[in-house]
Amino acid sequence: MSLTPVDLSGSRVLIAGPGGQVAQPIVQALAPICELTAVARFSDESQRQQLEKQGVHTVRGDLADHQSLRDCPADVDYVINLAVVKSGNFDYDLRANAEGIGNLMSHCRSAKAVLHFSSTAVYEYAGHEPRREDAPLGDNHRSMFPTYSLSKIAAESVCRFVARQHGIPTTIARLSVPYGNNGGWPFFHLLMMKEGMEIDIHPEGPNVYNLLHSSDYIDKLPYLLAAADTDVCTVNFGGSQAVSIEEWCAYLTELSGFQPRFKENASAFGSLQIDTEKMHSLIGPTQKDWRDGIREMVEQLAPELLKA
Repeated sequence: MSLTPVDLSGSRVLIAGPGGQVAQPIVQALAPICELTAVARFSDESQRQQLEKQGVHTVRGDLADHQSLRDCPADVDYVINLAVVKSGNFDYDLRANAEGIGNLMSHCRSAKAVLHFSSTAVYEYAGHEPRREDAPLGDNHRSMFPTYSLSKIAAESVCRFVARQHGIPTTIARLSVPYGNNGGWPFFHLLMMKEGMEIDIHPEGPNVYNLLHSSDYIDKLPYLLAAADTDVCTVNFGGSQAVSIEEWCAYLTELSGFQPRFKENASAFGSLQIDTEKMHSLIGPTQKDWRDGIREMVEQLAPELLKA
């Protein structure tokens, strides 16, 4: 790992999409050390008030409407985009997710670096082959989120165009499966196990992903910003350990005693393991063992579900 992480202390940071599961731990980590501004539609006023209590300056704006960003500071040091819209309406979702990152970057074109969070949902299903960054793209998440994969692919293209057009150093990080003490996919599975609900899995098991704990993505954030380049650095971003739904549900059984009810479904997402070679060469391996992360998550969110 040759990159020197950027020092975010005292920097001016603009974060889009501050209310999401991934963004919340980032906001909590950056608010005490940065001059942090959060932009969102803020349809829930209590969310905005909570951010203000943390010392975060908030701006009400819709990335789909460049005019609404006029109150956003343009002279920030770093931009972090975690905003995502999954309404199911192709016209609006493409405008918000794809044109949205273009509007945001154009507004903040003097930034030292932009970090745009994409998703491994951009990859075409390919069984158990770990996806490299140059793997074929496809409509991976269509069965559950009709607009998601396509709008993520479109957003990457717009992001690259604007970065190269304006010379903005940029990193596109393709997230695998984030989780932490505020929840995530494994926690949803635990709740489904508790209620005896069926968990859909692809017939071509095991269904392997790269769980990424919040402590790791916060730790790697300065490295991802350091990797930013005007030709755009695109990198997979997940935990260094590959683990399947079947494995983490088995571990949840050890912790809670609840048994999973798996249902094979050809429309389920299917295995989406990432190739971590480029990630490791740029930002190094992650540190949190997935078992430790899941135990901490359950202890934090539902300690009553743990076996005595």
